[in-house]
Amino acid sequence: MSSYVHSSESKLHAVNLRMRTEIRSLIDHAAMMLGRSRSDFVIEAARRAAEDAILDQAIIEVSRERYEQFLEMLDRSPQPNAKLRATMQAKPLWQQP
Repeated sequence: MSSYVHSSESKLHAVNLRMRTEIRSLIDHAAMMLGRSRSDFVIEAARRAAEDAILDQAIIEVSRERYEQFLEMLDRSPQPNAKLRATMQAKPLWQQP
């Protein structure tokens, strides 16, 4: 994605959008909650959606042997270790004070 990376020398272009009042209000509310401007919020959301759309179309090719190895690794149960035990015993972030 390096050709899409922002640089300080990139020229800015205006984009005009028409949207229903309730959608604009929703965007404004979300942007305000994050301490961002409407423009920054919309640009970031559009950028993420564009990257996701491009990545969804990416094709990864591997040999049949590598693919079979990958499937075997996914099917294997994880071996107990300290990090796995700590992760399984940790309280979820949304339940922490």
